[in-house]
This record gives sequence, C-alpha cells and structure tokens, in this order.
Amino acid sequence: MKALEDKILAEGEVLTGNVLKVGSFLNQQVDTDFMTLIAKEGARLYKDAGITKVLTLEASGIAVAFAVAQQLHVPMVYAKKYGSSNITNDVYKASVYSYTHKQTFDIVVSKKYLQPDDVILLVDDFLALGNALNGLIHIVEQSGANLAGALIAIEKGFQSGGDLLREEGVRVESLAIIDSMEDGKIVFRELENT
Repeated sequence: MKALEDKILAEGEVLTGNVLKVGSFLNQQVDTDFMTLIAKEGARLYKDAGITKVLTLEASGIAVAFAVAQQLHVPMVYAKKYGSSNITNDVYKASVYSYTHKQTFDIVVSKKYLQPDDVILLVDDFLALGNALNGLIHIVEQSGANLAGALIAIEKGFQSGGDLLREEGVRVESLAIIDSMEDGKIVFRELENT
C-alpha cells in the first residue's frame, strides 16, 4: 500500500535494534482518517473470505483490528494478556514471546467469543518473527474455528516471520513489507496490487 509506505517514510523513525517507531499515526497516537484507509484496504483483500470475527492481541493491534472489523461489519475480539482479575478459567490460552518487551506472556480469549463455526481474520499492526500470530493461530485452533488468514499493517520482511507462516500455508496479507532498515534507511518490498 503505497500510502502506508509514504506515511512510514514521512513519520516513522528507525531506532536501535531494528525497531520502527510509528507511534505518531499507528499505535500510540492514531491517525483515524489514515486508519480508515488501512482498514478499507484490509477489508478489500478479505471481502470474499466469509469473515465472521476479527481477532487481535492487546494492545497495539486493537486500533487496526477495530477499524478492519468495522469495515467488514463483524465483531472484533482481542486476546488479553493473562493476569487480569476479570478473566475466568474458561479460556483458550497460548504463550507468546514479545520481541519488543523481551519476555514471554500468556494470552487468553474467553471461550464465549470464538466458536467452531467462526471464520477468523487475524489482524495486527506489526509482524516480525511471527510470535504473536502463532499464539493467535494456536487459540483459533483450540476453538475449532476456521482461520481465513492474517492482515498486517507493517511486516518486517527481514525477520522472516511472515515468510515462514506463508510456507506453512497461512494466508498473510501485509500492507507494507520492509526488507531492510539499515543505517536508518527503510527499503520496502515490491507488493502487487497495492
């Protein structure tokens, strides 16, 4: 998505450790008009997939997932990080290693919110190593629901998580794929139809 690539180049900041900071528009301060553009493109990509629910992980994926779910006219569900006092034991659970926070945590979704007849679209702001998506896939598998695929705003292609998931047969649609971020310079992968 050329508009997203342009926004990353204009407002993104490359930090030490292959971290791309896009807090000015995507995951701390949200540019709602731009988020609508992202969501419309995501909905276009999955319009014929029969999606019944959008699933993401708290917290930074929520804005993107909400906007996409709104465009698809389906509910959005998010996996909570385990430890909240209002979570019962009647949950699907997976462990996820956070590249950003350098720690493993459990994520949970109430069994009430995912059913075997659901068709799930996973949505997240970033894809690097694929840990978050693998955790969400594990939750979908536990529920017996069908996985339509994943929609990612920004994929760090040089960290191979997306490519590995695609090799495993998971449909992964990323709106911008970064092939390198060396010396503060961002190089994007050529994408079709965006």
